[in-house]
Amino acid sequence: MAILLLILISVLIAGLAVFILWTIFIYNQLVSLRNEVQNAWKQIDVQLKRRHDLIPNLVSIVKGAMEFEQDTLEKVVSARTRAVAATKPQEKAAAENMLTQALGKLFAVVESYPQLKSNENIMQLQEELTTTENRIGFARQLYNDLVANFRTKLEIFPNNIIASLFSFQREEYYSAAEADKAVPAADISIRKT
Repeated sequence: MAILLLILISVLIAGLAVFILWTIFIYNQLVSLRNEVQNAWKQIDVQLKRRHDLIPNLVSIVKGAMEFEQDTLEKVVSARTRAVAATKPQEKAAAENMLTQALGKLFAVVESYPQLKSNENIMQLQEELTTTENRIGFARQLYNDLVANFRTKLEIFPNNIIASLFSFQREEYYSAAEADKAVPAADISIRKT
């Protein structure tokens, strides 16, 4: 009887040890993924800061030559201010989308000014902004991939038990604004003049 009790206690202790090790393993996985998501978010912030730092230079160069387009410049500056102030992923996404639209309008206006179009500094800043936009796109993609992995780990059984036990929270995706999702209409009809 004593041997049977000893075996039962050993099995319970081994089971408890396996449960504790399993809990530690799952917890560490979730912490690692959460940290990767936070790091990816900070990488987006780094690229957005670079973008925000380039915009005042572009505006100051363009300002003198675009006397009649002050409204466009004001929209860029205003959108930049909102983007810098945004903190949450959804709020930041909306503000950055507004900034992208304002920059697009500014670049379209620059195209109509030959003296600006040929300005070496403006062309260099446009190229740097375009490169930065590409980096932002890649950083957003990485962030969303990591958020998807993290959410999956949080939601699958038995990880969901450990996640709820230690109060892990789902991260939000970085998503495009509804206006950016609309398919642009293209008129490719041939007209006779």
